Amino acid sequence: MKYPHFIAMNIGIVGLGLIGGSIALDLRSHGFDVFGVSSRQQTCDRAQERGVVNDASIHLSLMAAADLVFICTPLRAIEPIVQKLIPHLSRDTIVTDVGSVKTPIVQAVSDLWPNFVGGHPMAGTAQSGIEAAVRDLFVGRPYVLTPTAQTPEAAVEKVEEIARLLGALVYRCGPQEHDRAVAWISHLPIVASATLVAACAAEGDRDIVNLAQHLASSGFRDTSRVGGGNPELGVMVARYNRVELLRSLSIYRDTLDELISDIDAQNWQALEDKLKLTQQARENYNL
Repeated sequence: MKYPHFIAMNIGIVGLGLIGGSIALDLRSHGFDVFGVSSRQQTCDRAQERGVVNDASIHLSLMAAADLVFICTPLRAIEPIVQKLIPHLSRDTIVTDVGSVKTPIVQAVSDLWPNFVGGHPMAGTAQSGIEAAVRDLFVGRPYVLTPTAQTPEAAVEKVEEIARLLGALVYRCGPQEHDRAVAWISHLPIVASATLVAACAAEGDRDIVNLAQHLASSGFRDTSRVGGGNPELGVMVARYNRVELLRSLSIYRDTLDELISDIDAQNWQALEDKLKLTQQARENYNL
């Protein structure tokens, strides 16, 4: 189905990986012209071969044709990309991003480009790169927008409408509220999961480690997945969301100490009570 209200809009995507490529595929299916930029010519060629974009280039000048630009690069690249992008944009061009930390990005980029809307689609897979791009990745998933008091409402509404076209469930909140919430359900799990893998590796008996590696099944797979992911992502979320991650880690450590204390004291009733509460609390999350 096409949406005539949006047909005149050209969409720019900087960063043709899983998220950028998936946004492009969906929006092209809705009748948009989509232009992509990647740092690698091979990625540009493949994006065109797959029909992910109408046109692709390694040069940001291609974004001059865009009415709305999605920055889909790693966190550390967002601000530098916008700085390089500005000479190619018209004054009315809307810029948004998909970064998983918002406060420092929104502060830095809004100073550079007032027509900026911070965004974070909460979707993904274990794969990466242009080959991982798929349709309907965002259907039924949260898409957070983090405008400030200075963000033009018309720009926010336009990005929100596009996010809804992707099938996402749109939420608005402040950048700081986003970062505190995401520290709990995304950034803390990365560190806790990585710590689990590291703790297993610290077992002194190598025969036991080897046996554990062979016996590992769904429980270990599920709890270790995010900790065994891209190391750059783990470093970036810790670097850009340091304060909120440290806060959540401190509370997590205190909670873990309580469980250790119950087990050490053989206080099985207290342990069971805590586990009943966690069983009930988990049902409140959007899983």
